[in-house]
Amino acid sequence: MTLRVYNTLSGEKELFESVVPGKVGIYLCGPTVYKPAHIGHAVGPVIFDVIKRYLTYKGFEVTWVVNVTDVEDKLIAAAAEAGTTVPRLARELEQKYADALSALGVRSIDLMPRASENIPQIIEHTQRLIDKGFAYEAGGDVYFDVSRDEDYGKLARRKAEEQFAGTREGLVQASKRNPGDFALWKAAKPNEPAEVQFDSPWGRGRPGWHVECSAMAMRYLGETFDIHGGGMDLKFPHHENEIAQAESDSGKPFARYWLHNGLTRFNTKKISKSDPEFDNVMASLTLSNLLKSHPAERLRFLILRSQYRSPIDFSDEALAASRTALDTFYRLFERVQRACGSDPFSVGDSIEAVRHLSPAPIGKALVNDVMNQQVRFLEAMDDDFNTAGAIGVLFEIAGLINRFLDGTRLETNQNDELQILTRSACGSLMKLAHLLGLFVERPAAPGTDGDGDAGLLMALLIEVRQLAREAKQFQIADRVRDRLTELGFVLEDRQDGTGWRRA
Repeated sequence: MTLRVYNTLSGEKELFESVVPGKVGIYLCGPTVYKPAHIGHAVGPVIFDVIKRYLTYKGFEVTWVVNVTDVEDKLIAAAAEAGTTVPRLARELEQKYADALSALGVRSIDLMPRASENIPQIIEHTQRLIDKGFAYEAGGDVYFDVSRDEDYGKLARRKAEEQFAGTREGLVQASKRNPGDFALWKAAKPNEPAEVQFDSPWGRGRPGWHVECSAMAMRYLGETFDIHGGGMDLKFPHHENEIAQAESDSGKPFARYWLHNGLTRFNTKKISKSDPEFDNVMASLTLSNLLKSHPAERLRFLILRSQYRSPIDFSDEALAASRTALDTFYRLFERVQRACGSDPFSVGDSIEAVRHLSPAPIGKALVNDVMNQQVRFLEAMDDDFNTAGAIGVLFEIAGLINRFLDGTRLETNQNDELQILTRSACGSLMKLAHLLGLFVERPAAPGTDGDGDAGLLMALLIEVRQLAREAKQFQIADRVRDRLTELGFVLEDRQDGTGWRRA
C-alpha cells in the first residue's frame, strides 16, 4: 500500500516520498502563548501525533518540531495587563499547554523550540535576505520585499498586493516599499519591556512573527524538509511568508508537503482569540477546563472522527456522540474480559498469529473478516491519513467480535480455542487503535460491578428486577431499570446474567 497526502501547495493528493529515504521531518506551527489554549489549539497536535505514529509504523524515523511563539505584540500586551513579565507569562501558559497535550496523548513531539531562544538564527536569516536583495532596512525595521519574490503567493494562490489584508502588521508603514511587504525585524518601541528587546545590526528590537518559524524550521530540520503543517488560517499570510523567506534565502524548496487541518467551530462558528465573543466562551473551552469536565480520550476521539482537512464542529452534541461511540468499545472490552478472562488493554497477539488454528466455520470467518478490515484500515490511513475512515473500520471490527461472542456464547460456554480467537481479534483492534492514540490506557471507570456498598445495593436491585420478571411483573421490572437509568446506573442483560455500570 502506498501513502498519498493532500499537498496544499499543488492542490492535489501526491505520493509521499521523503527527502531523505527512511527519515521524515515535520514542522507544525505551535501556539502564541499569551492566553490559555483552547480546544482548537489541540487539533493540530492530535492530528500530527497520529501522523507521526503512522509514519513510524510504516518504518520511518520521524522528527517532529512544534514551535512556541513567545515574542509577539499580543504577548507583550497580555503580560502588561496581568502585571507580570513576558517570560513568566509565556512559561506559565506554555507549561499548561504541554500538560494538556500530554493528557490528550500527544507525547511524541521531539522539539518545542522558543522564538526567544533562536534570536541569533533569526538575525542571521534576516541578514542573508538583506544581503541577497530580498529584504531592506528602514529606520530600525527590516522588511521583506515581496516584489522581489517572483512566485510569491503560490501556496494560497493569492497575489502579492493581497498580502496586507491578512497580516499582523497594523497600518501600512510609510517606510515600506510595497504595502504587502512584511516585517522581518521590528525596532523597539518606547516603554517596551527590556526582555523583549534584542541587539541586532539594525538596533534593538525583536523578530517579526513569520521569520521566527522559517528560521527555526531550517535550523532543526534543514533547508528542505518533508511536512509543514498548521491550521487553514495560517496558510496566508503566515505560511506564504515562510516560503518566501526560506526559499529566497536558501534557493531550495522549503517544505515538500504542506498539510493544513480544518478550523475548529463552536456551534458552526470558528473559534478565534480575536473574536469579540471569544472571552464569553473561553472558560468552558480552555483545554484545562475541558479536561476537568471530559475524559481526554473523548476529546481526542472527537477530533479524529473528522478527516483532518475538514472543520471540527465542537459542541455538547458532538461530545455526547463521542461518548456514546467510545462506550461501544469500552463495553466490548469488558465483554471480552468476561469471556476470556484476560485484560484487553494488555495487548497480546493479533489475528494473524492464530491463522494456523483450524476452528469451526464461525472462527474461520472471524479470522478472514478481521484481516480484511485491517487492510481497509491501512487503506484509509494511506489515503491522506483518513482517521475518520480508520475509526469506521474499528467499529466494523468491534461489530465482528460482538457477533462472534453472540454466536459462540463464550461468556457462559468456555472454549480455549475460541477464546484465543476472541483475544486475538481484540488484539488486532487494539493495535490498530493505538496507531490513532486510542485505547492506549484503560479509561478511569466511574464505577464497576464491585463498587463497594453501591455494588451490594445494585446486586439487590438486580435481584428484585429479576424476581419481578420471573413473576411476569414486567412493568415493575421496567420501572426498576428506568429509574436506575435516570439515577445514572445502566443495567446490562448479558449471557452470564445482568451487570451494571455507571453512566
